[in-house]
Amino acid sequence: MKTEPEMILNQAKGGFTPAVAPLATSTIQTDEHDIHVGETTIPSQGDDLPAYIAKPANHPGPLPVILVVQEIFGVHEHIQDLCRRLAKQGYLAIAPELYFRQGDARDFSDIGELVQKLVSKVPDNQVLADLDHTAHWATRHGGDASKLAITGFCWGGRITWLYAAHNPQLKAAVAWYGKLVGEKTLNSPKHPVDIATHLSTPVLGLYGGQDASIPLDTVETMRQAIRAANADAEIVVYPQAGHAFHADYRPSYNAEASADGWQRMLAWFMQHGVVGVR
Repeated sequence: MKTEPEMILNQAKGGFTPAVAPLATSTIQTDEHDIHVGETTIPSQGDDLPAYIAKPANHPGPLPVILVVQEIFGVHEHIQDLCRRLAKQGYLAIAPELYFRQGDARDFSDIGELVQKLVSKVPDNQVLADLDHTAHWATRHGGDASKLAITGFCWGGRITWLYAAHNPQLKAAVAWYGKLVGEKTLNSPKHPVDIATHLSTPVLGLYGGQDASIPLDTVETMRQAIRAANADAEIVVYPQAGHAFHADYRPSYNAEASADGWQRMLAWFMQHGVVGVR
């Protein structure tokens, strides 16, 4: 495991996963002014789990921790940029490479092939355990164990719902356009609608009304499951937005919905006691 100085000096390589090319002109690049960024490894299930980390510079801590869960494209430049944005809001943001045992998303230039040959092979239970180890590592390296939250996008949005029912130490969760229902497999035996009764963390779900991959009837099914479970969760739907509306590097980007969702996320964290340092 890298020491803190080694982590800070080892700047992340960056780059976008080839499957997302070409990049949209709306792509946002967040600078590293007043923050520390780098790569590290985390002991997890007998392996060294790679992770990208960003946090405020010149702050002694402890810092509130945000686990950032990747899209299907892995911890590429967009996810790293989101970590930098959160660091500028006063958070220790950490994004573990949750596919690393099965492969590297950067090896695929076709989305369908990426999903079939890599993403579908990653077991949920492996992911949840890796997130547990990531959270534990973060709280031993400058993070505040009493201020732990999670956010995830697309594939990571679904994982965010699952993790909110998995880790009782979690204070808040924000799921961006994560799939809510689906076919049950050995790797994915449950979906968010199945775990509504087990939610122990307040969850905010952010969805697009024009998302063809997550029909509105499935969003309503999840709302009904939340109400039936009397769970502390809220779902916001942006009528004019599609899937991946926060992904500024893709044609799906919806600037208005993205900006509103980001502010709602920060407010959700604050509402539930996960407040960034300034």
